[in-house]
Amino acid sequence: MSLDALDRAQQTFVRRWGEMGATWGISRTMAEVHALLFITGDPLCTDNIMQMLQISRGNASMNLRQLVNWGLIRRTHLRGDRKEYFVSDLDTWQMFETITRERRRREVGPIIDTLKQCRSDLEVDAPRLAKDRQEKATECDKKLADMLDFINTLDVMLDAVLSSGSEQIGTLSAAISRAVD
Repeated sequence: MSLDALDRAQQTFVRRWGEMGATWGISRTMAEVHALLFITGDPLCTDNIMQMLQISRGNASMNLRQLVNWGLIRRTHLRGDRKEYFVSDLDTWQMFETITRERRRREVGPIIDTLKQCRSDLEVDAPRLAKDRQEKATECDKKLADMLDFINTLDVMLDAVLSSGSEQIGTLSAAISRAVD
């Protein structure tokens, strides 16, 4: 049986989203489940998802649970059916915000904390080091401070993007383009 254009487009999107998700630090299957729910726009039960993605029940259940915890999908029920179904938020901007906030919580916050801790450790212990090691500690602290400043700057920019909302993102994008030119 050959696939029509809709099936091909959906399968290609699911595959590519899965590949991209793996580079984001989430499992390929989690990204594929999300992509499937997003691109079909239909409520799907675990059995549908297992069949369409050729994955086990345990794999489907674990990834559905994670996606619900992230806030990217939600549970729903269909009248007259006892199965639990899942639907994706179809608002692309909302999806971007949810993914960004979760990744920020998991990645940006911890690296900022780590950089601060490293600098604090250096501040406390560097004076007790040998002279040549103190110079290295000063250089190390400078690099850590630069990195912290850079990440904090990106974090502020991310706040601006997230707080602009879908209505203002075009205006923000135009302002950034003008500033870059």
